[in-house]
Amino acid sequence: MGVSEMLVGVSISGLLFALFSGQPILILGATGPMLVFEEALYQICDTMELPFMPFRAWCGFWVTIIAVVLVALEGSFLVRYFTRFIQEIFALLISLIFVIETFIKLSKIFQTHPLLPYYPEPPDPNTALLSLILCFGTFLIAYFLKQFRNSKFLGRSVRRALGDFGVPIAIVIMVAVDYLIQDTYTEKLDVPDGLSPTASYKRGWLINPIGDGDDKLAVWMYFAAAVPALLVFILIFMESEITSMIVNKKDRKLKKGSGYHLDLLLIGAFATMCGILGLPFVCAATVRSVTHVSALTTYTTNNAPGEKAQLQEVKEQRMTGIAVHIVIGVSVLMGPVLRQVPLAVLFGVFLYMGVASMSGIQLLDRFKMIFMPVKHHPYIPYVRQVKTYRMHIYTFVQLLAIGVLWAVKSTQAALAFPFILIILVPVRLGLLKYIFTEKELSVLDREEEGGEMEDEEEELDFYAQAHMPM
Repeated sequence: MGVSEMLVGVSISGLLFALFSGQPILILGATGPMLVFEEALYQICDTMELPFMPFRAWCGFWVTIIAVVLVALEGSFLVRYFTRFIQEIFALLISLIFVIETFIKLSKIFQTHPLLPYYPEPPDPNTALLSLILCFGTFLIAYFLKQFRNSKFLGRSVRRALGDFGVPIAIVIMVAVDYLIQDTYTEKLDVPDGLSPTASYKRGWLINPIGDGDDKLAVWMYFAAAVPALLVFILIFMESEITSMIVNKKDRKLKKGSGYHLDLLLIGAFATMCGILGLPFVCAATVRSVTHVSALTTYTTNNAPGEKAQLQEVKEQRMTGIAVHIVIGVSVLMGPVLRQVPLAVLFGVFLYMGVASMSGIQLLDRFKMIFMPVKHHPYIPYVRQVKTYRMHIYTFVQLLAIGVLWAVKSTQAALAFPFILIILVPVRLGLLKYIFTEKELSVLDREEEGGEMEDEEEELDFYAQAHMPM
């Protein structure tokens, strides 16, 4: 699977979701956690010498079955057990994966194009240097525009536009830089011409669930696929339901219903479609959905001098979701343009995603407080109401959980990391009650209310509103 499959999958799923969902303001996509799972599933199949795409198709089928059963039992209420304690562990883990994987990819470029005393023929060290410049150039431009969003320069509309489109602006600038430097090679994005799979010489758009030729699945593997399907469903459930909760917050003043069960059923059904077509599994993308809501939000304009603007309404409709996913689908035909994008620029985007996704993660703020004198701690509820050493113990528990998840991810048992997330639920609901009081847990684990809508001029960044991985 590659760029073509990603664009086609997000476009088709997003269009169907925008047409039939209960909450069409949600934006679907293949997120970081789903990418980590897909990679782990591929490694397991490669180790066991299983045909990846047919086995994955059965996983998609089982995801749909699990979704139907859960919706029939009205199981969406289970999302209440995935509290901030688990969400932030999950978010910080994925952010660290994005950041560390970026440096791993860059190191491989330097290994392929090393510095040598002389260069009779390639590898050329300029490739490594230019890749480094493209990566960090993309990151710095996007991050600067993110910070510029809430600065005091220019008008608010201009600042928001630059901040919201910081990543595309950074990509365009760095692609232009690469294009102007003609005498240095950089690896580019691999995109086929037209509407065809990335590896069209290996397969078409339809995947045979039983396998082809010598690569046939044993019958018992049809049922074994239910195990990884349950694990990927955990990720789909977490991301989709938590995103729905964020989008449907009371302070957004939405007038139409949400449809948690309907949306989960649709996303579960898309898993079978994506498995049969060889497309990436999708779920609700938190940051993109929050961005979409922000674009549809209007504020009062007739305020007295010094008075804060108040949220007026969110334009609840389906047309913007439909339009967004049509444009994504049309971009499949832009192969010649996409092939001009260096991979190093995408590494810069991944680095930005990792760093930006750390915004609003309370766990990271508490980690920094470990190295700060108490007098410099911010005057916020969980700092005022919980003793400092107790707060640090809570932080260390979360860091320990991240360490365990990282260890699992780094082994051949990487497929099981969603299962570890599930284990964190009884840890939070049961074990922590023996270490902390109910008041301490309530203060440390509760959502912060009213932050993103308090001030139109100082609107929180989308990543800070979401505190979930991209």
